[in-house]
Amino acid sequence: MSAVSAAPDIVYAAPRQRHPVIAFLRHQPLGAAGLVVIVLMILAAVLAKWVAPYDPLTVDYGGILARPSWQHWLGTDNFGRDVLSRIIYGAQTALSVGFLASILGSTLGALIGVASAYFGGRIDMLVQRLMDVLLSFPIIVLALAVAAILGKNVVLGVDVNLVLAIGLPMVPKVARVVRASALAVREMPYIDAARTAGFSHARIIFRHIVPNVTAPYLIMLTAFVGQAILLEASLSFLGLGATEPTPAWGLMLSGSAIDFYQQAPWMIVFPGLAISLAVFAFNLFGDSLRDWLDPKLKI
Repeated sequence: MSAVSAAPDIVYAAPRQRHPVIAFLRHQPLGAAGLVVIVLMILAAVLAKWVAPYDPLTVDYGGILARPSWQHWLGTDNFGRDVLSRIIYGAQTALSVGFLASILGSTLGALIGVASAYFGGRIDMLVQRLMDVLLSFPIIVLALAVAAILGKNVVLGVDVNLVLAIGLPMVPKVARVVRASALAVREMPYIDAARTAGFSHARIIFRHIVPNVTAPYLIMLTAFVGQAILLEASLSFLGLGATEPTPAWGLMLSGSAIDFYQQAPWMIVFPGLAISLAVFAFNLFGDSLRDWLDPKLKI
């Protein structure tokens, strides 16, 4: 009897898939650096009560315009308030307004862009002409106009009208970008199949089109946070944003800081660095997220 030797089964192990976050951090080092800065800013804002060395509102007339030292790392302002503590607490104002305004503007713009692309025809033409009119104005001009008209309306520590003033000017840009993606999705066969099946417009839009334009929406959302922080600082600097004694980066650059910039330059330098670092971090992360989510840019 001839013995038949059975060959051992060969098991091929599937390649191990990395977690998307780990893959992003590995392939986008600049985006990872920006994300680290963003996370540190968020932690500082959330834990400000425990991280800040002093109360940002405490006035010390014996330590007015004190130079940076071991006692006050970034010096004090003209009321003796610790600059480092005010910058840490100022992150709360910058991030809360920045995130809320970006979410508002990006979400509203995405919905308008998707609806304009889906319905097309005269509706699309009218919506796009309105977007053209809004895009003809610089975003800071629209923000100034809205802020001046609405005034102030603080709810739960956040100026709702300031969020609207910053978020609404972002709508046209997001609407244009998302509309371009939605136009391509609208021509796909499954959209025609959904229409033939008698699905409602709302179901087609939110179930079949919106999920396919998520990538450009997230990219615009992230990119606009940095711009919203810069706009909030600009409006506060001009007196249309946060008001004294609220710790806010733009507010720290106005008023007395201008009067004492030669005698106490740290009153301007450090808040300005905080704004620049925040905007730079969000821009880095937004650009890297675009490269990561856009399949045309992947090798």
